[in-house]
Amino acid sequence: MPHSITASIVIYKNNLEILKRAVQSFLDSTTDSILYLVDNSPTDVCKDHFIHPRILYIYNNKNIGFGAAHNVALKDALEKKSSYHIILNPDVYFEGSVIEKLYSFMESDKRVGLITPKVLYPDGRLQPLCKLLPSPFDLFTRRFLQFHPTRINRLNHWYEMHFSGYDKIMDVPFLSGCFMFLRMDAIRTVGLFDERIFLYTEDTDLTRRIHKHYRTVFFPEAAIYHYNERGSYKNALILIYHIFSAITYFNKWGWFNDTEREYINQRILLKFSSE
Repeated sequence: MPHSITASIVIYKNNLEILKRAVQSFLDSTTDSILYLVDNSPTDVCKDHFIHPRILYIYNNKNIGFGAAHNVALKDALEKKSSYHIILNPDVYFEGSVIEKLYSFMESDKRVGLITPKVLYPDGRLQPLCKLLPSPFDLFTRRFLQFHPTRINRLNHWYEMHFSGYDKIMDVPFLSGCFMFLRMDAIRTVGLFDERIFLYTEDTDLTRRIHKHYRTVFFPEAAIYHYNERGSYKNALILIYHIFSAITYFNKWGWFNDTEREYINQRILLKFSSE
């Protein structure tokens, strides 16, 4: 595996054993690639657990947000002339062949700016993390109308692209930030994570910007495992972050009159209806 791949994990008071598994997955899958551990935690207690020649530990001394912390790594990776950078959640793990498969696909098609593998729960169930670009109605309904399963299921059939079958390589306008394999030329073109978005929707925003210039691809021939804690459903503060991030996203792209969103989503749907 070439040294032109870097990766970053943002830490914030994470379960240490789960985090170690994520770190080891990357180290075992590569040879001389660099992993940035960017720590937003109140203390640097993780530092001594991750002393390794291919790990760069960065302590921020405060929680600067998910996107902003990954940007610390991305800026350094840009200076180091990295060709690819992987955004990893601290609660993912994967087999050694995953990165090689994604790397090979990216090398075979220079139009691809971002690729994401199939994401599974640890018990093997699919996580439907391919999505169309959200409207305010989509996010509100999914978060606050859980008591109406018929409506939620009908919405998710389209929004989470269940109609695709999740069994083919496909272009997707919104890919999850739990594992983002980025072409650094795409980052040079569209810029870094929007640091006004503290937590949640930063992956929506970045995928959308890349999608306008490159292919953003779901690649089911490689799979990772993701615990997916869904923090905003359990923690009131994280829910507040989610709400304010959504407000920032829609203020940026448009609330109810987002013609670009409608065009991109319709183009995806028309492509599947013609197959």
